[in-house]
Amino acid sequence: MLTPVSLWSESVGFPMLTTLTLIPLLAMIAVLAMRSSATTMRFAFIATLINVLLSLYLLIEFDDNKTGIQFAEQFSLFGLSYSVGVDGLNILFIPLIACSTLLVLIYLSATRTAGNSRLIACVLGYETILIAAFCALNVLQFWFLSALELLPILLVTRLSGLDQKKRHLLVRVMQYFGASLLLTLCGFLLLAFGLIDSEHELTFDWLTLKNNNAYLHDETLIFILLFYGFAIRMPLFPFHGWLPLLAEQSKLTSMTVFVIGLKLGVYGMIRFIFPLVPGVAEQWANYVLILSLISIFYGALLAFMQNNAYRLLAFATISHTGMLVFGLFSFNEHGLEGTLLLSLVYGLASVGMLFSIGLINEQTRTAMIPRLGDLFGSHTTLALLFMITALSTMIMPGSLGFDAGHLLLEGVIEEHEWAVAVTILAGHVLAAGFLLWAFQRIFLTTSKRHIHYTSNDKTIVQERIIAFVICTLHIGTGLNSMPLLKLIEKGVADLVSQYPVHSSQQDEAITPVENDVTDDKDATK
Repeated sequence: MLTPVSLWSESVGFPMLTTLTLIPLLAMIAVLAMRSSATTMRFAFIATLINVLLSLYLLIEFDDNKTGIQFAEQFSLFGLSYSVGVDGLNILFIPLIACSTLLVLIYLSATRTAGNSRLIACVLGYETILIAAFCALNVLQFWFLSALELLPILLVTRLSGLDQKKRHLLVRVMQYFGASLLLTLCGFLLLAFGLIDSEHELTFDWLTLKNNNAYLHDETLIFILLFYGFAIRMPLFPFHGWLPLLAEQSKLTSMTVFVIGLKLGVYGMIRFIFPLVPGVAEQWANYVLILSLISIFYGALLAFMQNNAYRLLAFATISHTGMLVFGLFSFNEHGLEGTLLLSLVYGLASVGMLFSIGLINEQTRTAMIPRLGDLFGSHTTLALLFMITALSTMIMPGSLGFDAGHLLLEGVIEEHEWAVAVTILAGHVLAAGFLLWAFQRIFLTTSKRHIHYTSNDKTIVQERIIAFVICTLHIGTGLNSMPLLKLIEKGVADLVSQYPVHSSQQDEAITPVENDVTDDKDATK
């Protein structure tokens, strides 16, 4: 079935996706040219705020009654193809990136790094790369942007100072990311060259590959290369070794990675594995689910053993990644909808918890949990921010995590019955346990030693703005999640219909029901 494509000119009067990409890029160039730190921060705020408003306008103009790609932009230059577009699978990530970047700038204005033009430029450049990657509909274009993503991470690490541990960190990150990029590049090349025998020209266009995936060769090898490549980026056990080290040694870098970058691996699976090689994904599902279960429990148990708050959040992410992959490989609408919404929840919650820990670290000069304690009275706003965002990841009623988690579990029950769902819930209880335990030790337990912290009244406004925005988004979307579900349901339904095994099973399950209804009507007559 061919994927419908709607060009940007059919909905808006300007190429919106390219505009969303260019605004932070131009702002980055302007920031590097400026000398005044106050002007630099002000200009960055204005550019980022414009992008937030544009991303909200994108949500308003997105037609949730249509299937296929919307706001598409396609052109070729010097033999290179540029193709971008959005559908229900990536529409929610764009405003999340824009809002998170604005919050990062607010956070930076409350730290000692306020006014650092190179650091601000890295944040704006990272926003450009992420928006472009999440919109990319050309596999080579997506790979190139994934490679560029490594640049701001390494630059921010260098800006924070290089000692022996950070040099080791740079080597480790480059090893893991290099392996991920090599694997995904090989997978994408096999995808492109796999169509040549079917009389198609060499192309990296995602739409062409999707519409002609029946002609692909070496599908199993393609799946293995892409899955392992994206598993490193997520990261999924046992490909997680770079993340705890990055979180511990480079706080500012881990902030940018935690915000949205990790979700690029999840999105890569949704966009480039399931539509292109769905049959092989179904065949390898049991193996992937074993890794997901291990990741859930491994991340939760290792988090209990951490004394560094940044490392604790890193292992929390590994545990959460297992949940997301389990939802992906449930091969039904509920599981995929839950995964997309839960990716949104985990991304925003990670922002909140990292900001809370980061601002505490700024004032106490430590992120070691045993050295903290009894901070609720002096840092009430940060304590509430940590608690609400942590509870949202625990499927707290009233938050978006509640609806997202229940959808994911419903999808798991449909595919794997109750026993597997109960096992996942047990792992989720562990995840809830270590986050609540960390909250108690940092904010409630009486400290065994006197904590020396610098009271900075100038940051109170920034703390309250960050806490208000993040908590409002969590609770506001949780109280009414239907608009978000409507945005993604068409894209999810279209993807689920392409699974060769599960879609045929659904058709067989529907047919007897239709026959029963027909028999009842005949009997009534």
